[in-house]
Amino acid sequence: MKLTGGQVVAKALKDYGVEYVAGVPGHGIWALFDAFLQEGSEIPFIQVMHEQSAVHMADGYFRASGKPMACSTSVGPGAANTIIGLATAYCDSTAVFYVSGSPQTYMQGHGTMQELERQQDNAFPRITEQVTKRAWQAQSTTALPTIMHRAFNEMLTGRPGPVHVEVPMDVQVEAADVTIHPLEKRMPLGVAHPDPRAIQAAVDLLLGARRPVIVAGGGAITANASAELTALAERIGAAVSITWNGKGAIAEDNELFIGAVGQTGTTCGNKITASADVVISVGCRFTDWSASSYAKGVSFSFPPSKLIHIDLDPREIGKTYPTEVGIVSDAKIALEQILAAIPAEDGQKLRARNADFHANVAQAKADWRALVEPRESSRETPFTSQRPLVALRKVLPRDGIVVVGSGNTQGSVKQSFPVYLPRTHLTSGSYSPMGWAVPAAMGAKLACPDQKVVAIVGDGDFMMSLPEMGTAVMNGINVVFLVLNNQGYMSIRGGQRKFMGRHVASEFNRHAGNGEPYSADIAASARAFGLEAWKVEKNEDLEPALQAALDTEGPTLVEVIVSRDAAGPFATGWWDFPSPAYYEKEQEAYAEMRAKEQMF
Repeated sequence: MKLTGGQVVAKALKDYGVEYVAGVPGHGIWALFDAFLQEGSEIPFIQVMHEQSAVHMADGYFRASGKPMACSTSVGPGAANTIIGLATAYCDSTAVFYVSGSPQTYMQGHGTMQELERQQDNAFPRITEQVTKRAWQAQSTTALPTIMHRAFNEMLTGRPGPVHVEVPMDVQVEAADVTIHPLEKRMPLGVAHPDPRAIQAAVDLLLGARRPVIVAGGGAITANASAELTALAERIGAAVSITWNGKGAIAEDNELFIGAVGQTGTTCGNKITASADVVISVGCRFTDWSASSYAKGVSFSFPPSKLIHIDLDPREIGKTYPTEVGIVSDAKIALEQILAAIPAEDGQKLRARNADFHANVAQAKADWRALVEPRESSRETPFTSQRPLVALRKVLPRDGIVVVGSGNTQGSVKQSFPVYLPRTHLTSGSYSPMGWAVPAAMGAKLACPDQKVVAIVGDGDFMMSLPEMGTAVMNGINVVFLVLNNQGYMSIRGGQRKFMGRHVASEFNRHAGNGEPYSADIAASARAFGLEAWKVEKNEDLEPALQAALDTEGPTLVEVIVSRDAAGPFATGWWDFPSPAYYEKEQEAYAEMRAKEQMF
């Protein structure tokens, strides 16, 4: 076929199963955008208000469905606005296809409008190289078909991640005789299987374990390994803890679930996992937040605990902790093979032998419930951050999807909002930018139109993507935006107070006036964009407002006024955040915990 470069990109995306493209138009990309209107390459285009949101939308789409979505921008500032989104997807291993324009090939290096060229001609791909699995520059229309299938292969195989394809303006419009390569002929069949010796070594360790714990990371969700993970836990009687992105890998009403590990984990998650004699890590990178900054005995105790580390990326094996058995494999297949090697009767013997361990797990869970329940059931107003979550859980269907912003809201959801199915809790784990959840929730709704989707964000987080209310209304994306308004960046204020004894710039106050707290009327702002919205300040209004929002056809917003001082989750682990030398009291407490850190 004789196709322009823009048509090659559009037709390949359509042939490869992409259902939506999100972005903002500009002079550097409008020829490619026009191709989305051509017969045979029509793909619905979601116009967002900010380019960063386009990437976050595609990110949320992949997390909810396991399928990629595309995003696209012009050159210069529009392209640069994608970096936070790409970095978020890169850190959390989510597949995003990003295509941008660039100056014409024959003008690069001459300082064309919006070109970066002082260090290298057309230098923008040098930036995206650091936040993608791979970046390509198409120098001709004939090169594009090969770039397209290679980009999809890179994006979806192994450890998923974002990719960037840059198409110069002249390449977008020039036609050539080309063939779109069928993707199924360019992708590997099946997934990576483990070495049988590693599986047997893991089984031998588990058969001798008296306090086994499985730690589920985001890789367990990506690999669709929840059923196998749950079955193995039940077979051997292993307690299951989670990281942020592992939430949903096991139903939280399963008796073996003990909550999260790390700085904002649960007391039982940290206690039981730290006391384990064998830990099975499934798709977990052991970030500082999940490992309590590696302070031994807080979340993990390697050694004497022995680690079975399952990960698709061999670079993660042994990177942070010494590994007794490292298994490079798709998580689903590895768990299937371990499960098959442990007969049911052997599992029954293990559970009976380890009855004392199960009793300790039950007691630790009861202790945690006693700590957190008063905040969850509190009738005080302004609300605790936990109280609206309890109300939402009562009205949201079991398969409803929550997309959670950063900060206190993120930790509170991790501790106090149970989820029961994989891909129903989406959050930005490692890079954790504000402004992610609102567009990511819209991406999740596009991916799963038959499921209820709720974005749960703080007011500071929400303000960074407030204009996307217009995107939701224009495109009829029926998401509920639950905004917990505590008038500031309260997670930052809490950290400043803890580590420095005072705070600066973390509250929204009238600094030029009387110092009183400041807040925009968020519900009124949402109505101005065309959403139905509720502002909740009384207990009796909370659940009815949430139910009404879920029942409404169209995007809705519920603003809940929460307390600044009962604003966040419980800090049950440790986070290494140094204090200035002139804070002697804080330095003393910090030094005590810092001494416990072990960096292998």
